[in-house]
Amino acid sequence: MLRIGLFLAVNLAIIMLLSLTFSLFGFQGLLAENGVDLNLQALLVYSAVIGFSGSMISLLLSKFMAKRAMKVQVIERPSSRTEQWLLDTVAQLAQKAGIGMPEVGVFYSPSPNAFATGASKNNALVAVSTGLLEQMSENEVKAVLGHEIAHVANGDMITLSLIQGVVNTFVIFLSRVIGFVVDRVIFKVERGHGPAFWIVSIVAELILGFLAMMIVMWFSRYREFRADEGGADLAGNQNMIAALQRLQNSKGQPDIPDEMAAFAINAGKIHKLFASHPPLEERIKHLQSRR
Repeated sequence: MLRIGLFLAVNLAIIMLLSLTFSLFGFQGLLAENGVDLNLQALLVYSAVIGFSGSMISLLLSKFMAKRAMKVQVIERPSSRTEQWLLDTVAQLAQKAGIGMPEVGVFYSPSPNAFATGASKNNALVAVSTGLLEQMSENEVKAVLGHEIAHVANGDMITLSLIQGVVNTFVIFLSRVIGFVVDRVIFKVERGHGPAFWIVSIVAELILGFLAMMIVMWFSRYREFRADEGGADLAGNQNMIAALQRLQNSKGQPDIPDEMAAFAINAGKIHKLFASHPPLEERIKHLQSRR
């Protein structure tokens, strides 16, 4: 899922930047009480400030970063029948879902793909790939658009931001605790924080962040079923099934950056715990059971 990959990439960059900034300005002093003992209460506040700041800034920047990363061409004045149809269809679906009209854009990719992102239900972006428009029928494209509109209407990006903020908080908190323990117990540093504290904290933050991604990806997989249901309600159950079957039969590989491949709508084989989407077979069976 493209919006998840963009969100996580921006979130990680902001977390590292905030951590470095806090360290340079001496805010890490909050971690020590009387120069020796670890102040867990202050550490938790510090972790929450950084964790939620990174998550919220990522959310606010999500639409801007998505446009830049995927080179999305926003449709302002339709220059073809296809662009006019896209605008009209998104407007119809958005009104039916009870949200404001999103920006609509197209990005170049031979693989069928689409994503939605934005800071709120009334300030979103829905973008589709050129491959999607070329390989799918209008009914199937409408179902994909309905799926993305459902993500916006369900507030998935906002909920994701809150979950990511909580996850960030505990990753930062635990990494600092681990760094402190290693520094004190193994290297016997009695006052302040030695080099081992910083090195171990950074390594622990990366490892814990990688493991914590499983929580975020579980949420993403759960919401995909909800978005499929929303797309089916907005554009027709059979159209949604047909769109997923078209993705299933697609032979092309997603033309997206390697670091985002695990989050694409058609991302190939990856470990299930780190997959942003359930297998297409499961999604199709879920919709077929709603008949």
